[in-house]
Amino acid sequence: MKLKYYCFSGLLLLLSGCVSNDYADTDARDAQVDENVKKVFGIDFDANQDWCTTSSGSVTVNNLPSSVETVQVLTNVVVDDENNTSMTVLNATNTNGASSVTLKYDLPSDNKGIYVAYVSNGKKIYAKVENGTASYPTTPSQSRRIRMPQTTDAQTPVIANTVESWAAQRDWIPGEVFYEMSDEAYEQAGVSVSNWDADYIQLFRTVIFSYLKNGRQYNNLPLIKESGLYNEKVYPITTGSEPIVVSPVYKCDQAKRYGNEVYNSDFYYYYFKESDLDEYVHNGGKVVDFLTNLPKYKAIPFNKYFGETEDDNIEKRKSYTLIYWGDGQPMIGTQGSYQFPNGYKIGFMVRAKTNSEGSKKQGELYGDGRLNNKINSWPNFSSSKLGTDGPRMGWVSLNGKMLLCCESGTDSDFNDIILEVEGGVEEMPFVFEFESNVFTYCFEDREIGDYDMNDVVIKATRIDDTTIEYSIVACGAQDKLYIRNIKNVINGSTELHDMFNVGQSNFVNTEMGRYREPITERVKVSKDFSFLNESTQPYLYDATTDTEIRLSKKGEDPHGIMVPVDFKYPYEKVCIKDAYKRFNEWGAKRVTSTNWYQYPEEGMVYEK
Repeated sequence: MKLKYYCFSGLLLLLSGCVSNDYADTDARDAQVDENVKKVFGIDFDANQDWCTTSSGSVTVNNLPSSVETVQVLTNVVVDDENNTSMTVLNATNTNGASSVTLKYDLPSDNKGIYVAYVSNGKKIYAKVENGTASYPTTPSQSRRIRMPQTTDAQTPVIANTVESWAAQRDWIPGEVFYEMSDEAYEQAGVSVSNWDADYIQLFRTVIFSYLKNGRQYNNLPLIKESGLYNEKVYPITTGSEPIVVSPVYKCDQAKRYGNEVYNSDFYYYYFKESDLDEYVHNGGKVVDFLTNLPKYKAIPFNKYFGETEDDNIEKRKSYTLIYWGDGQPMIGTQGSYQFPNGYKIGFMVRAKTNSEGSKKQGELYGDGRLNNKINSWPNFSSSKLGTDGPRMGWVSLNGKMLLCCESGTDSDFNDIILEVEGGVEEMPFVFEFESNVFTYCFEDREIGDYDMNDVVIKATRIDDTTIEYSIVACGAQDKLYIRNIKNVINGSTELHDMFNVGQSNFVNTEMGRYREPITERVKVSKDFSFLNESTQPYLYDATTDTEIRLSKKGEDPHGIMVPVDFKYPYEKVCIKDAYKRFNEWGAKRVTSTNWYQYPEEGMVYEK
């Protein structure tokens, strides 16, 4: 398999070869390269392998209202064996009042669809791209108008029982009890509603789980905190205009394996006036004491909604109306109202009460992390590592729907239970900010290479329709190297080691424990720019061997590849086939393991 390797000293080539007489016999040199490739990789590459994992396209967005300020194009790709996906922005543009825009994009060939996000007034509406076009939804998915439940005197909600909290049983909060209606009342409480349409369910799965990925390997607490809607900001405010309705829409607790954690749990709420809290604190009280002493009311027994073995299913089928029980501690027999006054803050809690593993899986888990200091250090729950003041819930919004995402277990992914809250509360605005897609160029500088693919590593990001950001992130070579085809600062006239201000014998960002800041600049491009256009792709000039190294094509060995993600390249002297066990599978058959780059071997790829 021949390398596309360019020699420029034409006269020397005729007399003695590019660098030495070893280069005079081209056929012999090609044979050496082929022999080395076979030795390193141990396989025959697919004759049709073109080393390309990137596709391109365009989308035309029509019917743009004047309120839309920005349009983004996004995609999602599978990132692990659990089918978790990651969503990235491929391109973006300001509309400048236009009613239609067209955006070019490049993306991983192994993707799960193209989406458009319409941004206006700090909010986003998402739509799937079909056949290269997307239209702004004429009626975006929004909260339905909530009507007051029709009841008779016999159906008026009544406090029927109290239950001792786990915190009381452990002497954390002596005497604490929670309030609930009768079992019969909860049987009747869930009102059947229409499920979301198929398009919204698909959007939910794509967007929510690209943001809050499933699994212990993903700690989503930083994302919950980035939203700002946690702890003291987790409380929506009542409007007094219509009932407040909560609908469970999803759970994922691996029921059979972990003892039906969600199915055996209940959903609670509490409420207060901000002025009462302020007065309490003004008189010397502590915020946590005030919140702890508030009555807590059971809203939903999850075993009345979810099936016992139901898992990873998105469905809205029943809604539960929150009841206002008045202020202060209620008595057994207290009657409630389906209408909240204006201006109350609503808080939520999941009461975990499964018998699996006994008390280790029992406790009150609050959206406000200031109430979780004890439970977060309790056996079982402590493995979540949420720590002091660690919240158990956070808000996200998707096309006008408010979604409360709960961490009821120990993996900190915050998607064990998801509920929609609608009706008489003010909106909790939050916009998903997905990162721009990164393309990574990896080069091997010498013909007889070790294929660690880190001799030069360049990362490129499309910031918007006319701006590309390039970053030189690594140099694992000792040859005298220049980068070509990137304008401005990275202009091809400065040697790469000099750019990093290191000697030519030094490696940059390819060895464990050593790091230098990348060299970054932004370049203006045309709106038709594509990372697949050979005329705009960066390449190397090796002054030591007087050769160029470009991205590899069909029939060549992988001396230059472009990976369509923020690629974790191998450490120094670690072959790419060892750092990525699926690389050879893809190399041998180009239609298999096409997302090989998502599966690095631990300890074999460079970490900052």
